[in-house]
Order: sequence, then structure tokens, then C-alpha cells
Amino acid sequence: MKIAITGATGFIGQHVVAELERHSISPTLICLPCSEIPKQLEKYARTLFDLRNLSSDAFNLIGKPDIVIHLAWGGLPNYKSLHHFEEELQSQYRFLKGLIESGLKNLLVTGTCFEYGMQSGLLSEDLDTRPTNPYGFAKDMLRRQLEYLKQIKSFNLTWARLFYLYGEGQSQNSIFTQLKNAINQGEKTFNMSGGEQLRDYMPVTEIAKYVVSLAILKQDIGIVNVCSGKPVSVRKLVEDWLTNNNWNIKLNLGYYPYPDYEPMAFWGSNNKCVRHLNEK
Repeated sequence: MKIAITGATGFIGQHVVAELERHSISPTLICLPCSEIPKQLEKYARTLFDLRNLSSDAFNLIGKPDIVIHLAWGGLPNYKSLHHFEEELQSQYRFLKGLIESGLKNLLVTGTCFEYGMQSGLLSEDLDTRPTNPYGFAKDMLRRQLEYLKQIKSFNLTWARLFYLYGEGQSQNSIFTQLKNAINQGEKTFNMSGGEQLRDYMPVTEIAKYVVSLAILKQDIGIVNVCSGKPVSVRKLVEDWLTNNNWNIKLNLGYYPYPDYEPMAFWGSNNKCVRHLNEK
């Protein structure tokens, strides 16, 4: 089974590559020419190109894979930047459309829970999308474009809608990395919001397992939430990190306001994801 992956050098991508290796799959990495290749990824075949300046022969250049796992997306974590739909959306669609027109039969693309917008409570795949920030809007538009493309081109599409994740290698802006850095620097207190918001969190290693397992099914799954299905307060999550890692720091709750681009309480239904994986 030949798999190519975009975004392999990123936070999620490195864990997805490691999970593919556990399945005895050595993927082809699709990287920007300026990408810094982590040492653990140097052994893999790589194709270097910028999605904004594509070769018409891109599918051949990446080895005519059976499956493409598409993780790449520029401009994060600035969710409010207009770049997401003014530039990123167009480049992403042209790239994926080109691969499909050249013969790609199986595509997994990672989406985002921000596609649901400000809807609260349990979120299932059959809900209408109502994105309220440019990132969520652009992702939702890419999914819709690919669904229209399916009407004239035959290919399997899995839209893996990711919720919240954490783990080693995450960006400096993430709460997990900020907390870890504060501990390592000997800080006495850690500033955060009130922490009462309910979210759906999973370790990135678990997210990677789901992404790979869904991709290698080579099925036309459509939208599927990749999440735990269990709400947890951000405060409880941070307290668990402190306990599990034997970290000692005082939480300064209420220092930051709650984000205005997400509701106070939401989590995903993972029933569809579990059903498909149990049927394999």
C-alpha cells in the first residue's frame, strides 16, 4: 500500500508518520522546499514542492500513491486571518483536484471542529456547519468543493474532523506546551482562563491512530468526527496533567478571558468513527 502525506513535518504529521511505520508502511512525504526535516523523518522518500506553485505532474512526482493523507494547512494558529480563504483554500483545492484528476482514488483530509461554529453540546456529523472564523469557514468550503468534485470524479473521501489534541511537539501557543514550559522554567504560577469551558481532548498519539486507521480503510466515509466523545473541563484537563506528570505549580484561574470564537461547552460524537473501525 503506497501512501503519501502532506504536513508530515508538523505536530500531527510526525505522529501520523510514526503510526504508519507501526503499520509497516513507509510513506512518501510531501514537503515545502524550505521545510526543516526532523532527523526521524530523514529516512523517508520526500517530494518537495509548494502547493501554490504546483507541477501538473504532481501525482506522478509523489509516486502515484493509493492513498493521500492531507494534513497541511498554512497560517495557523491565527484562526481569524483572512489568509485562510483568500489564499490557502484556493491553493489546497487546486492541489487536491489535480491529484484526483490524475488518478488518486483515496483521499483523507483533516477538518476542524471549528466548522461547527458556535453550536453547543454534543456535535454529530449530521449537524449543519456554521463556521464563525475564517479558518473554520475555509476548511468547510474545501470539504464542500471536494464533495462537488465527487459528482464528476470517482474517488473515496474521508473528512476527518479533528477536535482538540495535545502532546509532545505541539506549538508554543498551546496550553499544554505553555504549561510544560512554565514548569521547566520554575514558575510558581500558571496564568489561564477560568477553565470551566468543556472541550473534547485527545492525545495526539491517539488522533494519529484514528487518522491512519481511517485512511487505510480506503472507503468513502465522508465526514467523521475524530474525538474522544467525552467532555472535560479545561481546568480538569490541566489538573490531570499536573497530577500525571508530578508537576507542581499554582493555577491562576481567570487571568485570561474565554475565547470569543468557540462556545463554552461542546464535544464530539465519535459513534461513526468507532463503527467504521469496528467493521474493518
